[in-house]
Amino acid sequence: MRLNEGQVLELCRTVTARQLRQWVRRGWIVPSRVESRLLFDDVDIARIRLVCELRDDMNVNDDAVPIILALLDQLYALRRELRTVADALRDQPDEVRQQVRQALSVIVRRQG
Repeated sequence: MRLNEGQVLELCRTVTARQLRQWVRRGWIVPSRVESRLLFDDVDIARIRLVCELRDDMNVNDDAVPIILALLDQLYALRRELRTVADALRDQPDEVRQQVRQALSVIVRRQG
C-alpha cells in the first residue's frame, strides 16, 4: 500500500505536513518519489509512528532521533544477515551443521 502525503497525515494525526516534510528532508523518512509526489509505504508509516513515539512519548530531542534510527537500521540489517546465514546453514548437511555448532560452542566458551 502506498499513501500520498495527505493520506499519511490523516492516518498519523499527530504529525503536521511541515514536520513530515522536515523529516523527509533530514532523511529520517525516505518515501518513494513518483514525478513530484512522495509516496509512503508501510515501512515509512511505521517509521513515522516510531519518530512520533520517540519525540512525543519519550521526549527524545531532534539531535538524538537520527542516532536512534541509525542504530535501529543497523539492528534490522544485522537481523536480516543473521536470518540469511541461518537459512544457508539449514540447507547444509547434518555434518556441516554439527561442525558449526561445535565451533560456535568453542567461541562462546572463550568469550564467557
